[in-house]
Amino acid sequence: MHQTFDAALGINLLHANQEGADHNRAHFDEWGITCLNLMSSPGAGKTALLERTLAALHAEMAIAVIEGDMTTELDADRLRQYGVPVIAINTGRSCHLDSRMVAGGIHQLAENYTPADLDLVLVENVGNLVCPAEFEVGEHAKVALLSITEGEDKPLKYPIMFQEADCLLITKTDLAPYLDVDSDRIAANVRQMNPDVAIIPVSTKTGEGLDTWYSWIRQQIKRLPVAEQEAYSSSI
Repeated sequence: MHQTFDAALGINLLHANQEGADHNRAHFDEWGITCLNLMSSPGAGKTALLERTLAALHAEMAIAVIEGDMTTELDADRLRQYGVPVIAINTGRSCHLDSRMVAGGIHQLAENYTPADLDLVLVENVGNLVCPAEFEVGEHAKVALLSITEGEDKPLKYPIMFQEADCLLITKTDLAPYLDVDSDRIAANVRQMNPDVAIIPVSTKTGEGLDTWYSWIRQQIKRLPVAEQEAYSSSI
């Protein structure tokens, strides 16, 4: 059956989602929580990055994770081993988290924990390079991950996520010697669309760039002035 897209319906859906995102953000602000939304294609390394992040930072700040996946709690179970609250959300056939789903996660946090004691909520969005960037969930900043194995052209072919990102992590840099990929070109392609984004090359295997990533997280929590934030940013 031929289907047509209803532009008005699309606008209404995004408007309703934005209202929900604003409501979620108001809860985070009331509790003094910074929320970061991590987005990427499947396999770019979001969960591995969160494992390293929780291991490094959970002793100095109180962190919770809202873990989005289409099915299973495999990634959520990996993160629960670090002793932090992890709320799993299965989206079914939906290729992204939306503000309504994250609101459910926030309610679970409020029921089972003391949100005002938290400093940071990390949202691991569903693996998809398009849809998550269009649906805010109440985050204070968007973090995009792009594996070096995905190639130099992805920011140009899937621009929305990279236009919206406050921070771009180029992941799996330990594989660069085995690939015909130029990380400088990846960065240049991203900066065509988003000249102010912080770009941090990282490897969860070797630890490259992770200290810079942790510093970027700390600056989001402290809400430092832009000039001071830039001191932490690493660009290539």
